[in-house]
This record gives sequence, structure tokens and C-alpha cells, in this order.
Amino acid sequence: MQDDAILFGLFGTGGFARPVMPLVRHSLSMALGEKAGADARIAFVDRDAAALSLNGHPVMAEAQFLKAPAGRTFFNVAIASAGLRRRIAAACQANGAQPLHIQAPSAIIYAENEIAEGAVICANTMITCNTRIGRFFHLNIFSYVEHDCVIGDFVTFAPGVRCNGNVHIGDNAFIGAGAILRDGTRDKPLVIGAGAVVGMGAVVTRSVAPGETVVGNPARPLRTKGVKGAE
Repeated sequence: MQDDAILFGLFGTGGFARPVMPLVRHSLSMALGEKAGADARIAFVDRDAAALSLNGHPVMAEAQFLKAPAGRTFFNVAIASAGLRRRIAAACQANGAQPLHIQAPSAIIYAENEIAEGAVICANTMITCNTRIGRFFHLNIFSYVEHDCVIGDFVTFAPGVRCNGNVHIGDNAFIGAGAILRDGTRDKPLVIGAGAVVGMGAVVTRSVAPGETVVGNPARPLRTKGVKGAE
């Protein structure tokens, strides 16, 4: 690779990374200019790079990507695990790679929002107004974030999440496909604690404690059956 060439690496090769990849060149063009986006070298990045290519793009090993020259190297992480996203982002930035905001042309983002670095905003999504969103947020297809929400770092919205107004979500939370988060109020927001998991299709009407998993309609904490014979 030439020293002045732009290299973009999308970490992940799974069911989220592959649909995100078609958004990359458009996002590079928006961030760096049309020619830079057109001329960039774009690759999937995987820890072991067992395959040579995927969906027409080369697959690089993580160690190889991290050795690329700093200054013209960009990345994002299309992996649902908040812990992996955090580790990869730290490693890339420590080696001089810059996070790229990825956004589908059909996404709608209104005014007066604060969105930190590394977001992935997929097709047919919406963020209305006066939201604060942390680092490396995933907003999957057909999801929305309404007004006055505060979302932490490395939060994941699966497809079809409906996050209504005045909801506060802590770092590393995962909101499952089709979940509905009831609106709070300015004085009493609905709170989803750090590291919490909201199950697929859950309807959340009450705040969720940090680290808790809730399921159902209305959403309640997931109770696992005890092991037979256990005290």
C-alpha cells in the first residue's frame, strides 16, 4: 500500500458487518471528500483472517491492520459485543487509526444532537433532536431515538428498537430487536442501567438496573430456573 493511500478497516465479518460494509465508501466520501472515498482501500478486519475475501472485499488480520501507517488509516467496529468494541477501538486509536462515523444515506438525523465518534447509523433509522449519544453507538435498521435521550458509550440497538423521549441508557447496554422503551419525563427519565440487556420484543415501562436482563411485555427481570438439588 502506498504511504499516502487511505486504508479503512471494518472490524467484524458477521451478520452486522456485512450489511454495514456497503455504507463505508459513502461515509468516507462524506467525511474526506468524494475522491478520497473513491480511492480508498477498504477491507474487513478479522482476528485471524481465515478467508482471503468476503463480499468482494479483502479480509485483513487484526495484527496486519494495526501495523498500517498512522494518519491515513480509518476504522470502525461492526461487532455487537460492547467489550470487544471497546478493546478494538482502544487498540486502533493507540496505533493512530481514526474512527469513521458510518451513516446510511436514508438515515434521518435532525438538529441539536451530539453524537460522539465511531457511530454506525444504519438504513431507515432516525434520531430526532436534543439527544446526547456516546462513543461507538450502533443504531441498526428501522430503529429510532426520540428527543432528549442520553445514551452512553458502546451501546447497541438491534433492528427495530423504538426508544422514546427522555430515556437514559448507560454504557455497554444492549437493546434487543423490536424492543420498545417507554418515554420518561425530563424530571424522571426512564433509565436503562450500564451493561443491562433488554430482550427481543420487550416493552420496558420501568427503569432497568445496571447489569440486569429484562424480557417480556411488560418487561421483567429474567429469572433462571434453579438447578435441581441446589440449595
